[in-house]
Amino acid sequence: MAGLINFEDENEVKQFLDNLGVEYSYQCYKEKDPEGCQRLADYLEGVKKNYESAAQVFKLNCETHGHGESCYKIGAYHVTGKGGVAECLKTAYSCFMRSCNAGGKKSVDACHNVGLLAHDGRAMEGGPDLVAARQYYEKACAGGFAPSCFNLSALFIQGNSKGLASDMSLALSYANRACELGHVWGCANASRMYKLGDGTEKDEKKAEELKNRARMLHGLEKERQLKFGE
Repeated sequence: MAGLINFEDENEVKQFLDNLGVEYSYQCYKEKDPEGCQRLADYLEGVKKNYESAAQVFKLNCETHGHGESCYKIGAYHVTGKGGVAECLKTAYSCFMRSCNAGGKKSVDACHNVGLLAHDGRAMEGGPDLVAARQYYEKACAGGFAPSCFNLSALFIQGNSKGLASDMSLALSYANRACELGHVWGCANASRMYKLGDGTEKDEKKAEELKNRARMLHGLEKERQLKFGE
């Protein structure tokens, strides 16, 4: 049974975890492997709960290697000031944008966050930039991120004088896409639009189908919350 870890032996587990830290450090600093740096940062964050050191490795891996997941994580740290980094939405915006453009596991989430910060305006010099928000929401929506599809629907319902006109047909299209991806309010909005004939011909049957889907999704969400609380 050599090589297997007895996870009931506290000392053996501690030695195993310490060895992992050494291995990941070697991968990151000696082999200069971006994935090794990501593993090291995740280890420092998740196992050691050393957020300051994790932040340093995320920052290094983002700035030196352009690693998308590390850029996303250090961006999230800058939103809250976690790990002793400066709480700065402009820096977070820059990190999320790098992650979005780099691709990888967190790129869709990062694109959504860029959209949120452009939409909100607090990370922008001139206030909200709905054109940029649309661009990055579209990237995230194309990647299957339901909240971005829903936010696009809301943008096209409202419109704006600064380069984004109201377009109820597009609003309905994005609401439908959000609904397909399981977004309760995407279904609810699409149902209402079919009922009123906003961006489409009135369709009572379609409106009812979407309303029922919204109810079903809402029920599933409540069920998940109850199970989580047990």
